[in-house]
Amino acid sequence: MSDQPLHPDTVAVHAGRSDFAALGVHASPIDLSSTNPLPDIVHGGDSYESISTGGHPLPEGGNVYGRLWNPTVARFEEALAELEHAEESVAFSSGMAATTAAILSHTTAVGKHHVVAVRPLYGGTDHLLDSGLLGAEVTFCEEGEVPGAIRPDTGLIVLETPANPTLDLVDIAAVVEHAEGVPVLVDNTFATPLLQNPLDLGATMSLHSATKYIGGHGDVIAGAIACSAQTAQQLRRVRAITGSLLHPLAAYLLHRGLPTLPVRMQVQQENARKLATLLQDDPAVATVFYPGLDDPRGIVGRQMRGGGAMVSIRLTGGYAAAEALTGAVRLFTHAVSLGGVDSLIQHPAALTHRPLPPDVRPGADIIRLSIGLENIDDLAADLTQALAATPEAASV
Repeated sequence: MSDQPLHPDTVAVHAGRSDFAALGVHASPIDLSSTNPLPDIVHGGDSYESISTGGHPLPEGGNVYGRLWNPTVARFEEALAELEHAEESVAFSSGMAATTAAILSHTTAVGKHHVVAVRPLYGGTDHLLDSGLLGAEVTFCEEGEVPGAIRPDTGLIVLETPANPTLDLVDIAAVVEHAEGVPVLVDNTFATPLLQNPLDLGATMSLHSATKYIGGHGDVIAGAIACSAQTAQQLRRVRAITGSLLHPLAAYLLHRGLPTLPVRMQVQQENARKLATLLQDDPAVATVFYPGLDDPRGIVGRQMRGGGAMVSIRLTGGYAAAEALTGAVRLFTHAVSLGGVDSLIQHPAALTHRPLPPDVRPGADIIRLSIGLENIDDLAADLTQALAATPEAASV
C-alpha cells in the first residue's frame, strides 16, 4: 500500500479496528462489563490510580471498573481521533457532558475562572455558561470582540462554527491567533470531521455532539472531544470523577455509524444546498441561512470543505408562519436534534434556545431544518406546500 495518507472516507471505514484481527472478529465487540477481574492487588491499584487520574489502564487486567474505562468506547475514540487528525479523543455520555468536562478542565480545575464565549452558540452550551453552575465567569461576545474580551484569568475560548441556529461562520485560525495561547474549544457538530478539522487550524479541542451526524440514526446520545494526549488526560480525569463515560452500547453504535458518515454527509449536503437555493425564491421566506450563500471571507472552501446539511430560514410571516409551517409539513418531522437520516424541522426560540435571555434568543420568525437522505424532489415538494400554508404566503 502507498505511504500516502488515506482519504477520510477510507479512514471512516477502517479506523478503530486495529485489534480486530488479533481478537478474531470483523465487527466491533461490545464489552458490557461493569467491573473487571484483577490479577493482583498491586497491579489493580496501580491501574486504578492511572485511569482515575486521566491516564490509560495498565495492560493485562487493568481495566478495573466500567465508570473509568471500556474497550468498546476506546475503539470509537481511536476512530474519531484519526478522523479529526488528533492524538486522542475522549467520549462522554452526552454532548453536554463533554462540554462540561471541557469547561471544568480548563477553568476551575486549573485556577482560571473566566471563559470567553462567541455567540451564537447551541442553546444548551449558552445556558450552561450563563447559569454559573460551573463556577466560571463568562464574557459573551462576537468574533471580532475576542481580543478585547480576553483577561489574565481566561482559561478557555468557546465557539461554534457553523453556529446554531443561524449557521454563522467563525474564522477559527483568526480566533486562535487572537487567543495568544488561551485554549480554544470549537463545537464542530454541524460540520463533522468530514468538512472541517479545527485542530489543523490551531484549536485545542474539537467537540461533537455525537448524537447528531456521528451517530446519524437518531438512536444514541453521546459527546466526544478530539484533542492532544495531554488535553485528553485532563478530560478523562473529569470524566472519571463525574461518571460521564459513554455507555459501551452507544460507543458500538457510533463506531458502526462512522463508515457511512461520508456517504450520508455527501447526500445530505447536496440536498441542503439545493433546498437552500430553492428557498431563496419562495415568497414566504425572508432570509435563507446556509454556509456559502453569503460568505465574503471565503470560509467555505478555505476552512470548510462544503456547506453542510443544515439550513435555517427567516419567515416573512413571523411567529405565526413558523407555527403554521411546523404543523403543515408531512415528510419533515417536527422534533429537536439534527444530523439523522430523516429530515427534521424545529423552532429554536421555543425549544433548543428557550433557556437563553430574550435579548439573545433567536428570532421567533426563524426555523431550523436538518436535511436528511430523502429524495430531494420529495423534500422540496413538502416544504413548498407547507410554506404555501403560512399566513404571509396565503395573502400574497
